[in-house]
Amino acid sequence: MQTWSLVSISVLLAVVVRWGVSLNSYSGAGKPPMFGDYEAQRHWQEVTYNLPLQQWYFNTSDNDLNYWGLDYPPLTAYHSWLCAYVANILKPEWVELHRSRGYESPAHKLFMRTTVLVTDVLIYIPAVVFYCLYLTGGSAKKRVSLLLSILLYPGLILIDYGHFQYNGVSLGFSLWGVLALGLGWDMSGSVAFSLALNYKQMELYHALPFFCYLLGKCVRAGLLGRGFILLVRIAVAVLVTFALCWLPFLPDPSQALQVVRRIFPVARGLFEDKVANTWCSLNTLIKIRSILTADSQLYLSFALTLLAALPSSIRLLMKPTFWHFKLALVNSSLAFFLFSYQVHEKSILLAALPVCLLLNDFPFMSVWFLQASTFSMLPLFLKDGLLVPYAVTSVGYLFLTFYLLSALDDCSEAEVNLGCCSKLFFFLPKIYLACMMRWKFYLSIALMAVLSILSVVLDPPPHLPDLFPVLVSTTAFLHFLGAFLHFNIVQFSEPVSKKSQKKNN
Repeated sequence: MQTWSLVSISVLLAVVVRWGVSLNSYSGAGKPPMFGDYEAQRHWQEVTYNLPLQQWYFNTSDNDLNYWGLDYPPLTAYHSWLCAYVANILKPEWVELHRSRGYESPAHKLFMRTTVLVTDVLIYIPAVVFYCLYLTGGSAKKRVSLLLSILLYPGLILIDYGHFQYNGVSLGFSLWGVLALGLGWDMSGSVAFSLALNYKQMELYHALPFFCYLLGKCVRAGLLGRGFILLVRIAVAVLVTFALCWLPFLPDPSQALQVVRRIFPVARGLFEDKVANTWCSLNTLIKIRSILTADSQLYLSFALTLLAALPSSIRLLMKPTFWHFKLALVNSSLAFFLFSYQVHEKSILLAALPVCLLLNDFPFMSVWFLQASTFSMLPLFLKDGLLVPYAVTSVGYLFLTFYLLSALDDCSEAEVNLGCCSKLFFFLPKIYLACMMRWKFYLSIALMAVLSILSVVLDPPPHLPDLFPVLVSTTAFLHFLGAFLHFNIVQFSEPVSKKSQKKNN
């Protein structure tokens, strides 16, 4: 009973923080003609409510795809229609065709913010609660501390409740998939992850680990016996889920093909804005987009992404344990973020979610990564007028997690023993490694703080207008690359203790 009381308080606090951030500005507020992601989501509601389904993904006189055309899978479109249905009941002018373009008002902002909170309360937050209660070890206090640390992760809150998106839906479905697999409910987990994929195509970041984990379990159970039956059941579950999501588009192949074209827009180029991945960071030294053709960029990014994700995936296929599954989720999502095509800064949330699942096993490295991931989106937050919530949530989260999870105390134990520093500096005693890791962390946090302050108080030189966004993205990229190497090494090492290794499913 006491545990559920603490859980309720934690959830209430998470809701309060979310709503506090939502009182601030949002993407593109008062900035015509294109506005921002807030208007994109509102426009999708307008389109899906007023136009027949067959026109949602096509360019027509009533649906200008150059103005925030729908470019997410069908489940996002259905969700937009549902929100629009409610909006039309409350105030029809919010979704009136053409005339509602760029609509902004305090009442509409309240409605839009509420739709995000409702999806979080229904999908994301329950998944986090059940994961922490049923798939993490330790005392009740430890599990509640972990719950609070995941729910208060600033990056997701600032994007969904500040900038404005619905990342909690796809991440929530994905987490339900992880939870189901952790409990041995393979078909339910497959259905949940299929829903995540059909809400946002970026969930492909997590697809290889899900596939390899389930296939590895089937192989281990015997493909000529129980394993084959399990494989068939999983395949049927996935196919039926996809068929139901795409059912309205399947009778006409041109409809389905147009949806695919819209959700994989390769014409947009290798990267946009100043994202903290390999291509954007390398572009400061080598102008890749000038040297390589568009097709060459696509093939190169595909090859490097696959090469970066394969070692972790093969390891998972050979050892399909829940421990390796969680690590493979981190490594695969980081491989996609660092090397794949057309990456946005917000895509780091796809790596942050599985890192959150490792907070109980590797609190020091996980908190460090989560801080860096929030910092990597600083230029976006400044553009949206979210400096105050960024500063408050980032600093508050740092102190809260180190207090709740004792991350600095654990630095000298499992994380140093398994991390990349122990492999590179094997000749140093563990105590010196721990000290070195702490100082690296202190310097990292100081650097992020200094760059955050300079980005606000100083104007860049006229000949270097993107100086601070480039410094932020490059600094974050180095953190992400280090985390990618660290967690790959961890996955190829043995779990440090029995408590860290989850039950084989």
